[in-house]
Amino acid sequence: MMMSDVNRSDWAALILRVLLGLVMLAHSLYLKLLVFTLAGTAQFFESLGLPAVLAYLVFGVEAVAGVMLLLGYRVRLAALALLPILVGATWAHAGNGWLFTNAGGGWEYPVVLAMLTWLQFLLGGGVLALDSRTPARGAVCHDASAP
Repeated sequence: MMMSDVNRSDWAALILRVLLGLVMLAHSLYLKLLVFTLAGTAQFFESLGLPAVLAYLVFGVEAVAGVMLLLGYRVRLAALALLPILVGATWAHAGNGWLFTNAGGGWEYPVVLAMLTWLQFLLGGGVLALDSRTPARGAVCHDASAP
């Protein structure tokens, strides 16, 4: 791949997926695991009327999808897996008002993350993603030097 082969949408896809990957890792590994703890996160989910086990599932999806986004591996799948979580986060914060600086955090930040994740789903990983380095299943590779 030549540098001239990389267009603006590929750079946009790269920047977006690195940003989202880092945010999802921060939300899972730092916020849920270290700050609130998984048990504390589970208690918060229960306070919303959700099953505690869902907190562990959300933690896992955020962490795994964050790594997938950073690597550019199965980017659309990672974004699709994150969308219900971010819609759920919007629901969880909806009663706190719009601004995320409100007590309990408002719904602006989860909505922005959900929309950025939807954009990532639409864009895919771009040519700078790990997926773009491996041929798709069933793809035929043509070697120009072969007879």
